[in-house]
Amino acid sequence: MAINLGKGQSINLTKADGAALQRVRMGLGWDAKIVEKRGMFGGVKQIQKDIDLDASALLCDANGPQEIVFFGQLRSRDGSVVHTGDNRSGAGDGDDESIMVDLPALPAWVQHVYFVVNSYTGETFSEIDNAFVRVVDSLSGDQELARYALSANGPFTAMLMARVSRGPQGWVFTALGEPGQGRVANELAAMVAQSVANHR
Repeated sequence: MAINLGKGQSINLTKADGAALQRVRMGLGWDAKIVEKRGMFGGVKQIQKDIDLDASALLCDANGPQEIVFFGQLRSRDGSVVHTGDNRSGAGDGDDESIMVDLPALPAWVQHVYFVVNSYTGETFSEIDNAFVRVVDSLSGDQELARYALSANGPFTAMLMARVSRGPQGWVFTALGEPGQGRVANELAAMVAQSVANHR
């Protein structure tokens, strides 16, 4: 049964039997808000515009980001993190973009993997509904382990959604929900570096 996390809450990434997870998929989703537009003759039409949000993963050592997996580089250099492709509208149900992480294959220098969402087209999160990040066990039929539904919206164009960190008992998933500004993931590098420093 999946765990619904609140901002700042964490869970260990283990199976029900206590074994360490091998491959996880971070699914990120969102919807553009439906707005009403009045026509010339008093009619009301509901419209939902396409908003191009992009999910990315920032691989960090103890000092901050060292590599970014995003729509322009779909694989990390060693292949342990793979982005499944860009969704330019947020249309449809379920995950809009996914990032696969092979936890045992992550290089030893990786202490954290941050998952962020940016508004490539510059719209703010005040125009977004139902944003979420969820972690699923990709080797067990995509069994959902945890989900974080974003409740905040406002005049920001980016969000640090979640982080996976090395811990004494294995990998730990933390819901973040930290707003930021930036149309592409590398514009959040300084913010992520500060978060890494705060986590030491």
